[in-house]
Amino acid sequence: MTYHGYELPQLIAGTLVRRYKRFLADVTLETGELVTAHCPNTGSMRGCCEPGKKVYLSESNNPKRKLGYTWELMELPETLIGINTQIPNKLVHHSIGAGLVDELTGYTTIRPEVKTGDHTRLDLLLTRDNGDECFVEVKNCTLVENGLARFPDAVTLRGQKHLAELQRLAQEGKRAVIFYLIQRMDAVSFSPAADIDPMYACALKQAVDAGVEVIARDTVLDTTRISMGRSIPVVLEPVSGLVG
Repeated sequence: MTYHGYELPQLIAGTLVRRYKRFLADVTLETGELVTAHCPNTGSMRGCCEPGKKVYLSESNNPKRKLGYTWELMELPETLIGINTQIPNKLVHHSIGAGLVDELTGYTTIRPEVKTGDHTRLDLLLTRDNGDECFVEVKNCTLVENGLARFPDAVTLRGQKHLAELQRLAQEGKRAVIFYLIQRMDAVSFSPAADIDPMYACALKQAVDAGVEVIARDTVLDTTRISMGRSIPVVLEPVSGLVG
């Protein structure tokens, strides 16, 4: 069966009133009803949580859930933005398996959530028939400014830890990849957000110098599915004039 991306549940349109306490978002539905939705992105969401913007929610019938709605998408004039941070790992996993990521073809097994150290797990382990392994850590990117996709959107000690682990594996001769999935369609290039987390940007440069590979891909989004998109050029040095 051909893999066409992550299929979204039926969505309900509304207008964002506010996002608060990281996990919560108040939304006015088109019916006029004000509801509180679960926000599945706990990061800063810089650039994608502005009140007054059109958003799309999914609705759950699970009686055990405290909140019946989940915030899935935000609409900007130039792009939809995927809000659900549970989607990138699934989308990358299945897209690799379907041969949709040219840099990561030829692997016969994919294992998620692989423990690589006493206190560290990486998102995916790819294995070839001959035993060759490739470790992949997936990062969700929603910050795009003037065409430049940037990660992270807040200081991330956990992200720095993952880079250090990928660097260790690369130095041991293993293939190690950091995969930035951009959940929007308006990125021209990708760079680390050195102004937001300079330690992360430094750690990424060190990891690449040690042999860690960087992949950045955008997504194709509509209100029915999120699919793997184009390869986005990666620029590790700051790009003058792109970030305002």
